[in-house]
Amino acid sequence: MTARYATPADFGRSLVQAWSLDSSSSWTAENPAKGQCSVTSLVAQDVFGGDILTTRTPGGTHFYNCIDGERFDFTISQFSAPISFDDIVSSREEAFRDTSPLQYSALRRQLGLTD
Repeated sequence: MTARYATPADFGRSLVQAWSLDSSSSWTAENPAKGQCSVTSLVAQDVFGGDILTTRTPGGTHFYNCIDGERFDFTISQFSAPISFDDIVSSREEAFRDTSPLQYSALRRQLGLTD
């Protein structure tokens, strides 16, 4: 874990300023979390370990994290209605299929994490 983000809450507070079109082509100023779930779950796992989880939503597969046995969905704000959570353990490979190395590197850079 990096000292920059001592807790998942610290990490979560930094995301809104870090998300951009560079980290997801779906990003908008009105909905900055939109399309950021896979890339965010990957970087959160880099920082805190734990598992990447998935659930099905009307828009497709949604990625989030389980850190120290607790669910953290850093991109839940992208949804206009509550979602149900399946908590299916996923993998980095599956999450990377929904993003790109460039988007991943961009989010890490914006969060002050070195590659």
